[in-house]
Amino acid sequence: MMTLEEARARAWLEVDEDGLIANCREAQSLCRPETVLIAVLKADAYGYGAVETARLLKEIGVSHFSVACAAEGMELLNADPDSWVLNMGVTAPCELEAAIRAGLRLTAADGEELKRISACAAALKKRAVVHVKMDTGLHRLGFSGAEEALPFLELPWIDYEGLYSHMALRGPEQCVRQHEMFDGIARDLARAGHSFPIVHLLDSIGLTRYPLWQYNGVRIGAFLYGNVPPDYVGFSRRRAVGRFCARVTAVREVRAGDAVGYDEEPLPRDTRVATLSVGYVDGYPRVLSGVGEVEIRGVRARSLGLVCMDQMMVDVTGHPEIIPGDTAVLLGDGVSLNEFGAWGHLNRNEVSALIGRRVPRIYLRNGEVRAVKSRRG
Repeated sequence: MMTLEEARARAWLEVDEDGLIANCREAQSLCRPETVLIAVLKADAYGYGAVETARLLKEIGVSHFSVACAAEGMELLNADPDSWVLNMGVTAPCELEAAIRAGLRLTAADGEELKRISACAAALKKRAVVHVKMDTGLHRLGFSGAEEALPFLELPWIDYEGLYSHMALRGPEQCVRQHEMFDGIARDLARAGHSFPIVHLLDSIGLTRYPLWQYNGVRIGAFLYGNVPPDYVGFSRRRAVGRFCARVTAVREVRAGDAVGYDEEPLPRDTRVATLSVGYVDGYPRVLSGVGEVEIRGVRARSLGLVCMDQMMVDVTGHPEIIPGDTAVLLGDGVSLNEFGAWGHLNRNEVSALIGRRVPRIYLRNGEVRAVKSRRG
């Protein structure tokens, strides 16, 4: 097992469990009593660790989770075989047998997919649980309407547990069209004798904008992690949950006219340069070269040269107090998720999801370290 000292030796991500709990409870407060909150744990819970996040959310009564691919779902089920997990993406034919055996809920977005699921379930003599996806305007996955889906909804060995769609959120008029289309599909299927225990249309943004469209399920992802605009109505109390840090490994004086790292631009003045043990493979994108800033001892330091795969340099001119061994905060404290994203024209979810898998996650509760997780154990 990795020790806390080892975890903080190079680059690490601190996860505020109290913030996750607070954000989740705020989302729950917007849901009706009968609404199932499906916590979205795709992309390793947006970078914060899917298995640990699922464990934490179960403590406060969340029992439904969703992911984007079968491998993510199997990771959760391997950690907790009794979990309710929906794969919102396509489950490849080679993944179907293991997925059905494990009890992974499957998305079916076309007839051929439903036929494959039915045939595999029949061969296993184990019923597959399916959520039927409808395309109401996102144009990514899904049946185009009830008529297209109906011929396949009598296939054997399938329990049709859910019906859902995904909003594109391009504007109010388009959102209304999607809702009306989805509402019509649900009614048409019900008239044909097909009802679904869980019907879900809204995601995090949809829930705050259109709470009356909850049906009896919502999918909450970004807001669990505080990945929202600073002035977003509906989640005013949301909390950022991540603090991404790296160690200062060296400090040196570089003369004017020299360049730093792989950069070819000469420095305009003598510069005090700090090297950090973090790079683009860890989650500090190369696009932030020369524009991104970090905090060291409360001082803002701008990126210098090109961000390397495993290291980067920052300008600490005028700050002799900064020395090797100090902690540089890349994200968190005074560096907000929205500011970080703006530097590189990155989506907020992209910022946290980019944090690399070799970066240890340190989980904090009430300010105290509860767990240290890394790919080394």
